Amino acid sequence: MADWIGASIWTAAAVFAVSAAVVWIAGTKLAGYADRFATATGLGGAVVGLVLLGGITSLPEIATSTTAALTSGPTLAVNNLIGGVSFQLAVLAVVDALVGRQAVTSRIPRADVLAYGAMNIVLMCLAAMAAATGDLELFGTGIGLGSAALVLAYVGCVMVARSLDQGPRWRPAGPAAERPEEDRGKDRESLGRLALLLCAAAAAILVAGYFVTRASESLAEQTGLGAGFFGAVFLAGATSLPEFSSAWAAVRLNRPQLAIGDLYGGNMFNMSLIFVVDMLDGGGPAMAELGAFSVVAAMLGALLAAVFIIGMVERRDRTVLRMGWDSAAVLILYAGGVALLFSLRGGG
Repeated sequence: MADWIGASIWTAAAVFAVSAAVVWIAGTKLAGYADRFATATGLGGAVVGLVLLGGITSLPEIATSTTAALTSGPTLAVNNLIGGVSFQLAVLAVVDALVGRQAVTSRIPRADVLAYGAMNIVLMCLAAMAAATGDLELFGTGIGLGSAALVLAYVGCVMVARSLDQGPRWRPAGPAAERPEEDRGKDRESLGRLALLLCAAAAAILVAGYFVTRASESLAEQTGLGAGFFGAVFLAGATSLPEFSSAWAAVRLNRPQLAIGDLYGGNMFNMSLIFVVDMLDGGGPAMAELGAFSVVAAMLGALLAAVFIIGMVERRDRTVLRMGWDSAAVLILYAGGVALLFSLRGGG
């Protein structure tokens, strides 16, 4: 930890706040760039959100997890990745309340997004199983079977997602607020220019994410909240700011499919990063150092993903306090989950 960051709690808090603000601004720009990239390439918004936008908005998690694995051990790093899943799903609920008069899940015209939600549940269950069993080391490599299964499952999910974009197997009936993607403008921007804009936003997110991590390590130590709880709640919240800002911008652009693809894609990418933490830590399987805290955090993410799947299947535009009933349920469940995690904060 650089001395100037860890010198005092106020310095660490200031670095945390400024870095988080940079991440927010870059994430807001990112949604527009990704939307234009989807139009220029002819790729579907859901796939661009799932793979490109999801990967870029996960750059803070890359910075935080690699830094934490090298300096603080795997607990902060892995709990940041696991806790970020449920936080980002809560983000979708907040975006629904801030932007909508319609439930955001009633505006999804394609069924492949349901598969993306199910993929989130698969990865979270794999993580929970590895954390609950203590994971197993693969052939003396120091890498856990659970983390290897997560990265393989992520690759498989991306392949399935790409095949789903080739053509709908079936479509949900009823009106959809989002215009068909093939009807969205005929002008094609320069891919080179869009690539530069995407790289600039990604660089800002990556650098700011690094400083968010360093400040978070100091705050976790000085506040006494512990690496597990701080990583799963506060650090996960800060590193989820790109998803928050890009999802907010995408829904305002009437592109809820891009927003949900971003959140689901970021979640899946983040879970695959546990494999990277395993390789960098070098002290045996990272998931073996976790416990009940991480199991609950993983299952909370699976629970929230399931609620949104129900909302997308149900598809009725029923709102509570300007948000869909599923978003309201997600916020209530997330608040209860955080309270439960606080009570378990000493348990890995």
